[in-house]
Amino acid sequence: MKKKLSNTKCTVKLRKSEYRDEWYLIIDIYPVYKTPGGKPTRIKEGVNRSVTTPIWDKTHVAKTNADGSVTYKPKRDVNGVIQCRSKVDNEACIYADKVRALRQREYDNQELYTETEAEMAAQNERSMCNFIEYFKQETERRHSVSSDSIRTNWNRVHELLKIFAKCDVIPFGSIDLKLIEDFKQFMYTAPQGGSKKGRVSRNTAATYFSIFKAALKQAFVDGYLTIDLAAKAKGIPEQESRREYLTMEELNILAATECDKPIIKRAALFSALTGMRHIDIQKLKWKEIVRDGDHWRVNFTQQKTKGVEYTPISEQAYQLCGERREDNQLVFEDLPSPSWISKPLERWIKASGITKHITFHCFRHTFATLQLANGTDIYTVSKMLGHTNVRTTQIYTKVVDAKKETAADAIKIDLDLQE
Repeated sequence: MKKKLSNTKCTVKLRKSEYRDEWYLIIDIYPVYKTPGGKPTRIKEGVNRSVTTPIWDKTHVAKTNADGSVTYKPKRDVNGVIQCRSKVDNEACIYADKVRALRQREYDNQELYTETEAEMAAQNERSMCNFIEYFKQETERRHSVSSDSIRTNWNRVHELLKIFAKCDVIPFGSIDLKLIEDFKQFMYTAPQGGSKKGRVSRNTAATYFSIFKAALKQAFVDGYLTIDLAAKAKGIPEQESRREYLTMEELNILAATECDKPIIKRAALFSALTGMRHIDIQKLKWKEIVRDGDHWRVNFTQQKTKGVEYTPISEQAYQLCGERREDNQLVFEDLPSPSWISKPLERWIKASGITKHITFHCFRHTFATLQLANGTDIYTVSKMLGHTNVRTTQIYTKVVDAKKETAADAIKIDLDLQE
């Protein structure tokens, strides 16, 4: 069965101004069917241009008026563009004709393609788009207000994609499971960023590849990919890393050891008592610490997960905050950023005689480990840490299990089992 065509035509025409000796350029579009099988309508679209010097074609009468006077059609060149005596007016007519050509293509394509064909044409166009550029835009869209570490990771993956492709372009049409697997293998030997030398660690590679998969997933949602390739691609398995923590005895030693940056000591011990991250402690304001019955409570939004947390804290933790000040003032004002905190923290740990490699984040590990070791159930600990998945918290149970095994072997009895 032949498809019925409406044969819509777009034409540039002149409309006389009622108040001035000038003519407005308009696009006359006819016939237009707003509903299938409906009556044809005419659309007149202005292009915000006017002319004052049109040349009239005296061989083509446009209209004979009641008084016998006639008006003529404008003269056009071989391409159908209206001619004028003024150069400026001629440029306006050329512009109007370009708009007409654009509208004509739109109506022609609407007529010539079925919905399926139009979608195929659109998909072919999307397949030629650049995934690397899309990745950069997705980074800005997702993480314009995220933490520095998250933005750094996404930006690094963007750079690694260009290194992998050896250029700035990866067309969506070229992305398949083989390319994903090739990028995965590339990640195992990917270079570190900035001034660092050597390859990224296995766990960093796993993080970067998961970011790459997240972008692929979003590209599928946005229609750039017709198959959810991210769901078919296996991630890079992480290597289990040692999570260093402090014992209660070591915490007490640190509490009794002087630190040349007292704010670091107070914030670190606060982290050990609450499980809060450095970034959340650094941004904590007094208005976010409120009294709730017999307990103090911290109401804040995690910078990493953007989750809203309502965490009770102990009286000791509150005492570490110091003297209460204005609501919008920072609790731990002047707490150094992660890049500046390591050296004074290292000096404090060394002064205490503790030989473990302790970073600020280890105080959060300490909170989790000691809570589990003292019998707090894993779901409560998971909530207090703000983990979105309890499996993240389960990492700490291995440390606790090892302690239990050591404790089980601590009691020895001289047994004489011979009868």
